[in-house]
Amino acid sequence: MTTHSSPLRPELATLAPYNAGLTVDEVARRPGVIRVAKLGSNENPLGPDPAVRQALEAALQRIAVYPDPSGRTLLAKLAARHDTSADRLVLGNGSEDLLAVLARAVLRPGDRVVTLYPSFPLHEDYARLMGAEVTRIGLTPEGRIDVDALVQAVAQPVRLVLFANPMNPAGVWLTPEDLDRVLNAVHPEAVTCLDEAYHEYAEGPGYASAEMRLATHGRPLLVLRTFSKAWGLAGLRVGYGLTNSAELKRGLDLARTPFNVNLMAQAAAEAALDHPQSVSEAVALVQRERPRMQAAMEALGLRVLPSKGNFLFFDAARPATVLAEALLDRGVIVKPWKQAGYETWLRVSIGTEADNDQFLAALSAAL
Repeated sequence: MTTHSSPLRPELATLAPYNAGLTVDEVARRPGVIRVAKLGSNENPLGPDPAVRQALEAALQRIAVYPDPSGRTLLAKLAARHDTSADRLVLGNGSEDLLAVLARAVLRPGDRVVTLYPSFPLHEDYARLMGAEVTRIGLTPEGRIDVDALVQAVAQPVRLVLFANPMNPAGVWLTPEDLDRVLNAVHPEAVTCLDEAYHEYAEGPGYASAEMRLATHGRPLLVLRTFSKAWGLAGLRVGYGLTNSAELKRGLDLARTPFNVNLMAQAAAEAALDHPQSVSEAVALVQRERPRMQAAMEALGLRVLPSKGNFLFFDAARPATVLAEALLDRGVIVKPWKQAGYETWLRVSIGTEADNDQFLAALSAAL
């Protein structure tokens, strides 16, 4: 008998399919579901500014031609917003695309990657796909980032330091002082990437973006941002990165696909940048609703971690998938966490007041 070897890379055996969750249409078909509250993917329930829709309608006239492969108009607007030059920016098909591009550009088999845990799974998956080894730094028993352990880990020989601030799914964050401790400790041969997908929601006292450290950090640093969250463009997939390294920028451009941000996404992002007031409205909604939701969940006896994102991470003290299924029967989509050690934890997005009320009522009934 002939034995055929697998056509797949062996690294794929270490990966699990990404848990994207259910769609509104899927849940709406469940018996008894009248209204669906989609609170599983950290989207902006208010959506983008109306000007974005107008820009998309105009862009429809050009869909027969390729988009600008460099996204020069969008890069110029981003450069102006961040007071930098376009040659320090890179575009992606969502910031998750740039995670894959970064892995392709810098990682080799056997390289070491340091990340926080629990994590956005793609922080680890793309590293493992390239044959790298991942070192996880977990939370303290109090549910905080273990800064001492993180500092110790990044000071050792490491190829890539990659984590989210605020963390996803935990929502916790590094203070400005702790961020400086970590960046100052990073090994001289390391590339550092801070995923700041939730930056807009985190701005304020006690939080600092790594963007402000780009000019002073002496080693390659990449800061990722996205239009998928506060900007309300999740369905169009557009993100970007800011870097202090011309060499890293060159490598990212070589490793990405030529037209990785499509024409419609570029047009929408350009229009969104011209109307930033919609972001302020989205952030204000979260700042009102997040503490209300946390207090109500804690009143039900649940442990809820503090968060600077548009979501809350909580321990149900029972299998998360079972509770998530009970919530689906009541028209509420949340995300049960499936990484080892967190099988009783779930992440719920902050939605509209009506969505949040539906979740709290469903949660109370399901517990």
